[in-house]
Amino acid sequence: MTKEDFQKAVPEALEATAVPGLPILRGKVRDIYDLGDRLLLVATDRLSAFDRVLGLVPYRGQILNSLSAWWFAATRDIIENHLIAVPDPNLSLVEKARPIPVEVVVRGYITGTTKTSLWELYRAGERRPYGVALPEGLRKNDPLPAPVITPTTKATGPGGRDERLTREAILKRGIVPRALWERIEDAALALFRRGQALAERAGFLLVDTKYEFGLVGDRLVLIDELHTPDSSRFWSVESYRRGAPEHFDKEFLRLWYAERGFTGEGTPPPLPDTLAAELAWRYARVFEGLTGRAFAPAPGPQRARVERVIREVAGG
Repeated sequence: MTKEDFQKAVPEALEATAVPGLPILRGKVRDIYDLGDRLLLVATDRLSAFDRVLGLVPYRGQILNSLSAWWFAATRDIIENHLIAVPDPNLSLVEKARPIPVEVVVRGYITGTTKTSLWELYRAGERRPYGVALPEGLRKNDPLPAPVITPTTKATGPGGRDERLTREAILKRGIVPRALWERIEDAALALFRRGQALAERAGFLLVDTKYEFGLVGDRLVLIDELHTPDSSRFWSVESYRRGAPEHFDKEFLRLWYAERGFTGEGTPPPLPDTLAAELAWRYARVFEGLTGRAFAPAPGPQRARVERVIREVAGG
């Protein structure tokens, strides 16, 4: 699909679903249907940044949901995940898990533009951000000597903000038991190494990413999404070699808003259709590069199709 194709699809973007008789929990970008010991996750086209829903990106949900499913299959030998089935490109049927209350952020490069980014903390003089020792002499966008884990609490409630954590704080405060946290660390670093290898083969650098884990009974499983342009930072290898990393992820949109003075406070500028289409096109390039498949939208009006499948899955 071309950028023009994505722009034409903006009016048909999937904003929300609602199925009579089925209770729904609406998150920033997902609709969630509770089916007892399973959840049906609807990946909508709502786009969130700066803890705000900023607009709709055509086929965002299809691309990210399908890409996560691909990654789940490609990493199942490292750790189990919650995915049971993908009954529709926008839907994931998953096991219901008890979430671990820590977002596990793994970084392979020192970069970022916000005040709490690894680069800005380092530039301000911090040499142990998130409790991780960093050497002197690093420059913005340099690869780190080895990938590092920079955990945060998982924000809850309207306007909630993540809190920076250290490994020591997680263990001292008993947020996660030591043995479980060590399993999470091992899994996160192994996932990141696998992600970097497969991304580079596709012409991208996996710069950093966020993992979420949960427990199904006593089983540790990977939940949420995996290595998508929403939860990860991707640069094209070619642009990085030129010294000007080009974003194929949500940071592309964040930078556009930041240039116009919006970083979460006040009223955001409207999301232009051209920008939504550009972002969708970049997401699709990552999907196609990694999976080796051309992105093709599911046929028919999105909402009608997705709600029909929700009813079928819930009724089954």
